[in-house]
Amino acid sequence: MAEGKTSNAPRVHGLGGVFFKAEDPAALSAWYARHLGLDMQSWGGAILPWKRTDTGGEACTVFAPFKATTEHFKPSEKSWMFNFRVDDLAATLAALREEGCTVLDERYQESAEGKFGYVLDSEGGLVELWEPAPESSGS
Repeated sequence: MAEGKTSNAPRVHGLGGVFFKAEDPAALSAWYARHLGLDMQSWGGAILPWKRTDTGGEACTVFAPFKATTEHFKPSEKSWMFNFRVDDLAATLAALREEGCTVLDERYQESAEGKFGYVLDSEGGLVELWEPAPESSGS
């Protein structure tokens, strides 16, 4: 069990996305499409479908380079950001706060894709937590 975690139930059930900075996101996307066969979309990333092992539900992971100058990863200075899928964002964020983690409440957002919350890891890396919308194809 992770330090400070009070339950054996997993909070995260999958990798929702891998986001990273690139000097030329379009060229890097083209490289991944050409050499690794990723179906890079016009918005610059790829959606990698999979099934949840616990529920069998359809899910996906997003792979996407961002411009090197993006502010989206702030306050982190890291060149990457992980997005983890959760079933109950509010409960996950509350538990992280209770454990003394730095939860960035001002970054919380809701969209057609679901709810997003943010926490900094122990080295200052930004971690995005995503509760997919019930009707989302990525749930």
